[in-house]
Amino acid sequence: MYKDVGQNKRRTIYIMVLFFLFVVIVIWLFVKFLNGNLAIFYGGVIGAFIYTAFSYFLGARMSLAVNRARQIQKKDNPQLFRIIENLAITDGLPMPKVYIMDDPSPNAFATGRDPNHSAVCVTSGLLDIMDKDELQGVLAHELSHIKNYDMRVNMIAFALTAIISLLADIIIRLVWFGGFGDERENANNQIFMVLGIVAAILAPIVAMFIQLAITRQREYLADASGVLTTRYPEGLISALRKIGRVGSSTKVQNSSTAHMFFASPLKKHSLSSLFSTHPPIPLRIKRLQDMEGHA
Repeated sequence: MYKDVGQNKRRTIYIMVLFFLFVVIVIWLFVKFLNGNLAIFYGGVIGAFIYTAFSYFLGARMSLAVNRARQIQKKDNPQLFRIIENLAITDGLPMPKVYIMDDPSPNAFATGRDPNHSAVCVTSGLLDIMDKDELQGVLAHELSHIKNYDMRVNMIAFALTAIISLLADIIIRLVWFGGFGDERENANNQIFMVLGIVAAILAPIVAMFIQLAITRQREYLADASGVLTTRYPEGLISALRKIGRVGSSTKVQNSSTAHMFFASPLKKHSLSSLFSTHPPIPLRIKRLQDMEGHA
């Protein structure tokens, strides 16, 4: 089990480095496409960092708001608070803020830029159908996201994805409406124009698959880390089986925060669900069972 956790951490680091390099390459092609100079390139990279930092600091608050989550206090649900408090102590984490979504589907998510600025949100449906061991398994998974700084990785990844999509959209619009002047006839500029168009077409696709690779690996890691915390794999396995039977799609459909949830909150017929950021539940169960047998 420890081996799986270590492998997932290393894979995520590799993917994030490749993702960042991919963004830099797209910005470079974008500058060349516009016949720009290095100053514009550096400005673009700095602008990407600023945008990423903006998303990093405000992402948690926005994710809670768009999912209509409301903060609760210990007196509102003492059992839920006790479970989270015990898990936080076990993981050596500060107590996160606790939120509830009024939604009948069983689901949960964690958010925050670091353990000191974190929050855990559960749906009312999760509280209704899970017993204590199952709820503990789900919450241990979510606290593992906080412990492993997964939300920081996810917010940065999605910010970089947004930058790539924006640049791709600008390139396509410039090609469509023209306006490059006489320098378009230069052979080198023509080559960079072709590369820019190719980048504009492929960038969102590549970004999407990198994004999927990051978030799916983090889900496997959170499953493994959660089991390490509770020392009771059956709790999480039972919760996954139950969610697999009843479904996890929420009333509020928001693809921008779908990656944060314990299980995919998107409807199965949704186009976004074809590229789910979550591994299939049967595969998650199988991995947990395999780790349990080799722990």
